[in-house]
Amino acid sequence: MHQKSLTELRAALDSKDISAVELAQSYLQRIEAAKALNAFISVDRDITLEQAKAADALIAQGRAGALTGLPIAHKDVFVTRGFASTAGSHMLENYTSPFDATVVDRLKAAGMVTLGKTNMDEFAMGSSNENSYFGAVKNPWDLKAVPGGSSGGSAAAVAARLAPAATGTDTGGSIRQPASFTGITGIKPTYGRVSRYGMIAFASSLDQAGPMAQTAADCALLLNAMGGFDERDSTSLQRDNEDYTRYLGKNWSDDDASKPLKGLRIGMPKEYFGAGLADDVRAAIDAALKQYEALGATLVEVTLPKTELSIPVYYIIAPAEASSNLSRFDGVRYGHRAAQYKDLLDMYKKSRAEGFGPEVKRRILVGTYVLSHGYYDAYYLQAQKIRRIIARDFQEAFKQCDVIMGPVAPSVAWNLGEKTDDPVQMYLADIYTLSVSLAGLPGMSVPCGFGAGAHANRPVGLQIVGNYFNEARMLQVADAFQRATDWHRKAPSASMSGE
Repeated sequence: MHQKSLTELRAALDSKDISAVELAQSYLQRIEAAKALNAFISVDRDITLEQAKAADALIAQGRAGALTGLPIAHKDVFVTRGFASTAGSHMLENYTSPFDATVVDRLKAAGMVTLGKTNMDEFAMGSSNENSYFGAVKNPWDLKAVPGGSSGGSAAAVAARLAPAATGTDTGGSIRQPASFTGITGIKPTYGRVSRYGMIAFASSLDQAGPMAQTAADCALLLNAMGGFDERDSTSLQRDNEDYTRYLGKNWSDDDASKPLKGLRIGMPKEYFGAGLADDVRAAIDAALKQYEALGATLVEVTLPKTELSIPVYYIIAPAEASSNLSRFDGVRYGHRAAQYKDLLDMYKKSRAEGFGPEVKRRILVGTYVLSHGYYDAYYLQAQKIRRIIARDFQEAFKQCDVIMGPVAPSVAWNLGEKTDDPVQMYLADIYTLSVSLAGLPGMSVPCGFGAGAHANRPVGLQIVGNYFNEARMLQVADAFQRATDWHRKAPSASMSGE
C-alpha cells in the first residue's frame, strides 16, 4: 500500500480496501522502522490516530473530500498544534505552538492526517540537511549521500515511502533540490500563492510553501487545498482559487493523442547547460528533453544572462532578511534562554550563541553587515536592482517559450560531510534554482533518471519553470512526462530506507 500515490490511496479508501486508521498505522510502523534515516523530528501516534478516526467517520458518512484520510508529513518550519515546532534549531527545541500554520490548518480541514514533523536545515538555511540541530538526514537511495535541503526530511520521507506526501518550503530551491536528489516530485508555487502565516520565517520576500509527493497529479491535489488568499499574511496574493488539476491528462493544443504536447515550446537556457554541469546529469536531462520532443514539444534556446549573478544577489538579500527575522529570538519571550548570565545584554548574547548553529550565525553576520550603515547602498540596494533585472530576463525568455526546462542542480547528491567545510561550494550548488526564487516564479522538479558510475543509484531531477500563476499548465507538462515514463515510480530498496 505504501507504494501507492495519493490518487491511488484515495481509491483504496473509497473502496474500503483499507481504512484511514489502518493506513496511518501502516505509515507509523514504517517511520518507526526507518529511524536510521532521521527524516522525522517528532511523531505523536495518538494525535495521528485521532485524526485518522475522524477521517474514517467522514468517509463512512459519505462526506469525504479528495484528501480525506490521506496521510501527510509537515516540514518542521510550519507551526503545528500538538507537535513541537522547532525549525530544526536548538533555539526552538522545546517550543509548542498554540495554533496551526495556515498550510497545516487547510490540509487538516481537507481531512488529511498528520504523521509528524520532518527534519530540516536549521531555520531552512542549507542545501544538504546537515545543518539541523537534530542531526543530518540520510538519502534513502544512498545512505552515504545527503538528501538535499532544507526540506530534506520531507523529501527523504516521501522517497522512502514513510509518507505519501509532505509539505516543504522553498527559499532558494529548498523544495526543488531535495526533490531532485531523492527522486520525487516537488513544486514551488508563484510567490504569494500559498500563505506564509505560521511558517517560521527565514527570508520573507523569498520563502514559499509547496507540496512534495510522488507525482505531479498528487502535487496538484495538495496545492488545491494549500493555496488561496490569507488575510493574515501580508504577502498573500488576492486571486481567485483555481483547480490545479484541470489540465491533467489533456492535450496542450492538439487532438493528436500520440502528441499530447504538440504546440508546447520548451525554453532551454544556454546558461544552464554550460561548464559546471555534470555529464551524468546532462545525459539524464537530455534524455528527458528528447522524451518531450517525442510527446510533440519543440525545444527553443533562450538566454538568462544574469544567472551567475543570482548567487551573490541571493546571498545578500536572504541573509539580510534573515538577520532581521531572527532578531526576535533573544531569550526573552520564547525559545532558548541561557541558564547563566550576568545581565540582560549577556543573556541576549549567550542565548543566541547557544541557540543558533554555525550556518545560521554565519548568515546573520553577513545579513547584519550588508544592512549596516555605509554598506546598505553598496550591497543590499544593488542586489535588489539586479533582482529586478533577473525577473525581467525571465519575461524576455517567456516571449519565446511556454515553459523553461533544465537541471535542478549541477550534480547528483554529494556525500555527507563532503561540502560542510566549504560553504561557498554548497552555495554554488543552487545556481539553477536561485534565479527562479528571486523572480518569484513557479518551479518544480520531476524525477527523470539517475547518475552514472559510482553515483548510478542517485536520482536526477528535471526542473520545469513556468510564468507567474501558470502552475496548472506547468503541472500538465510534468504530468504528461510522468504518463510516458516511470521514473517517479522507482523507490529505494527497503535496506536503503533504513528498515
